[in-house]
Parts: sequence; structure tokens; C-alpha cells
Amino acid sequence: MQTMTMQAESMVRLQKSQLAAAAEMLARAFLNDPKMAHFVRDESRREAISRHILEFELRYGMRYGEVYATSPGMEGVAVWLPSAKAEITFWRAMLVGALKLRREIGPSNLQTVLDFSDYVDKVHRKCISVPHWYLFFIGVDPAHQGKGYAGRLIRPMLARLDREGLPCYLVTENEKNVALYEHYGFAVVDRSTVPGTSVSNWAMLRKASR
Repeated sequence: MQTMTMQAESMVRLQKSQLAAAAEMLARAFLNDPKMAHFVRDESRREAISRHILEFELRYGMRYGEVYATSPGMEGVAVWLPSAKAEITFWRAMLVGALKLRREIGPSNLQTVLDFSDYVDKVHRKCISVPHWYLFFIGVDPAHQGKGYAGRLIRPMLARLDREGLPCYLVTENEKNVALYEHYGFAVVDRSTVPGTSVSNWAMLRKASR
């Protein structure tokens, strides 16, 4: 029923055969994102390396949560995780290709990702301890930004969470996204700088409306 509801809102569940295309689109979407810029300082290599990182994260989302695209045309993609699976533990990571990712991006880049993720997880645990869903990430192809695709990815899930009485949590490292998420009912509950970086981290929470 939940999947049918999501499809009725012009969303489709991402399939394994679409992983590569989704990762390529997301790498373009996040090319200038502060987090990805920190992960890969060399802009000439950023898109290629971030594609591997994002494919790994998509695999994680497909195994432990729900991943939706706006359409087979892949204008946008969103990854949602239940709170019980929000933290990418060692064994969960191994099951979705952590060793492959290490070979693809190198141990140094992987350690940078892990250190960053550890801090984000700590903030997450501090901000909310009750069952909820986590908007792990959402990306829209640069060629389709500003056309309402983000809303098509966000609204159906928030409506579902309202019916289930569950809050939703997210983080963003891009200040311009804060107002976007506030439009959907999220409020900033924590703002900090990720240790050892110049990257700001906004943690945002949306309570269920019912």
C-alpha cells in the first residue's frame, strides 16, 4: 500500500538496474556541495569519486530503507532510512560493498568520509532518540532544478509519516537548503561545524502533523 501511494504521487522505487544512472545524476547534483567538496578537494576528480560514494549510499538505502526516483528519467532521487538503520555500521557497510568502495576511492578518501559520517551520526543521536525516518539525502539533476522535483520526492513521504505519526530528521551542509526544508515543516535543531573541516552542519527535525 505504501509503495502504491508513493507511485500515485509520481514516484517510482529505484531498481538495481538503475543504480549507475542514479549515481551519475547525483554526482552532478552534488558536484559543488560543501560535503562533497570536502570529501574530494580535487574538483577534476570530484564527480568520478563522488559517483562511487553515492552508488554505495544508494545500495545502502535500497537494502535498509527506501529509495525513490521521480521517474525512470531520473530527474531526482531521494533516500529514506528508518531510524533503526540510519547509522551505517561496519557490518551493514560490508554487506553493501564497503571493500569495493575502498578500492574505488582509496583508503584516504574513505577515511575522510568515515570521519565525517561519525560526527553526523553523533549529532543525529543527540537530536532525536524516538523512532523516526531519516531523509538521508535528496538530489535533483542540475538540468531539472527549480522545476518542483524536490517537492515530488518529499511531499508523499511526509504525508505518509503524518499518517503514521512519525517525525522526520535530516541534515544539510548547504545553507541555501535550510529555507527549502523549512517550507516543508522542518526546523533547525542543531547547527555546528564538522570538526577538522570548514563545513557547517544543519540538523533539522519535522514533527508529525497529527
